[in-house]
Amino acid sequence: MSEGLPTGFFWGVATSAYQIEGAHDEDGRTPSIWDTFCRRPGAVANGETGDVACDHYHRMPADVSMIARLGVDRYRFSVSWPRVQPGGRGQVNPKGVDFYSRLVDELLEKGVDPWLTLYHWDLPQELEDAGGWPHRDTAYRFAEYAGLVHDALGDRVRTWTTLNEPWCSAMLGYDTGRHAPGRKNFAEAVRAVHHLLLAHGLASQELRSRGVGSLGITLNMGVSTPASDDPRDVDAARRADGLGTRIYLDPLVHGRYPEDVLIDIAARGAEIPVRSGDLEIISTPMDVLGVNYYTSHVFKATDNPAAPEVVPQGLPVTAMGWEIVPSGLTRLLVRLQQDYGVPMVITENGAAFDDAADEDGFVADADRADYLASHISAVAEAVRAGADVRGYFAWSLMDNFEWGYGYDKRFGIVRVDYETQQRTLKQSAQWFRDLITRSRS
Repeated sequence: MSEGLPTGFFWGVATSAYQIEGAHDEDGRTPSIWDTFCRRPGAVANGETGDVACDHYHRMPADVSMIARLGVDRYRFSVSWPRVQPGGRGQVNPKGVDFYSRLVDELLEKGVDPWLTLYHWDLPQELEDAGGWPHRDTAYRFAEYAGLVHDALGDRVRTWTTLNEPWCSAMLGYDTGRHAPGRKNFAEAVRAVHHLLLAHGLASQELRSRGVGSLGITLNMGVSTPASDDPRDVDAARRADGLGTRIYLDPLVHGRYPEDVLIDIAARGAEIPVRSGDLEIISTPMDVLGVNYYTSHVFKATDNPAAPEVVPQGLPVTAMGWEIVPSGLTRLLVRLQQDYGVPMVITENGAAFDDAADEDGFVADADRADYLASHISAVAEAVRAGADVRGYFAWSLMDNFEWGYGYDKRFGIVRVDYETQQRTLKQSAQWFRDLITRSRS
């Protein structure tokens, strides 16, 4: 299955701060939008929060040892903005910075390269109160924060990712309200898209000025296919691709927003607030594009052009209800190579299933191992077709707080017993470890 992957292809596992760290109010950390959102009645399944999560803040050395035993080359983690810079303004919090400094040192000591993400959705609540991502100043605050993190970790961290999945931050956070901060205003969501991209560009310039050698952004994407040749269905797929992929990658790589997307959003009463010089900042050259892939969709037009129907294809689904479409990953990577030409890494790929643990906590999750295997094969097929893909991170290292689903959905290759915080390698973790060993031989 790894046949055809290039020499030097690396393997990793991924997590994010709010989903695993816990310690929500310790050592100077202030609330993020997710701390606030979790306390809104009905926002999260069972009223659950990330207050404790996997208690990684207190169990970090043991977790790093577990990561190293999997044999991975790299570990992708995110930094909690309100832990490092409480309130999103001013000086760093020494205790918050110290946690990530110790994490980086532990990883390097174990021979695991740290892959740092600056933002995985935990905006300081004070910045949301000041306007959040629809407010331009948030982009400048983010660039300042990026510089502070680099001051602390830049001597040891080689690869820097600015944002994780800005589509989720903008659309789920400000349009549908399914994610923090839970607003429902399409025009605000569109402004958030631009300011997230501006934040990426400003932070990229800040990091470039400090000599960062490997820099990028991570986007969640899939393939949008029309349900038929009917022009309305073709247009529905075009719209989905426009708001899901091209509205981000066209400005990032080509320095422009797609004209058809601008027309679409204008028809919905929204406008991208571009100022002179913004697109030059946003298109600051990057070294790597992180690709998060879970599924792809077939779209059929409805009477509302902004709300096409997703047509099920009768494929197996995960516990999230997402169809398993590894062929979509191959198509996506080849398309990204042809249209944008930036070296790529799979920064997230994985699946939630209804795990059943035995009395020892072991989970025989052949379904998850099969999911990973089929998608790694899809990556190899894309490489053979010319896609420049350089690594693969499995999502997720361990079961964790799954946003609006609370602890109901388990993506981990390591099981977490949330009552005891016991970690147990699942069958998929053992399979992944063995795959890495075989790939090196």
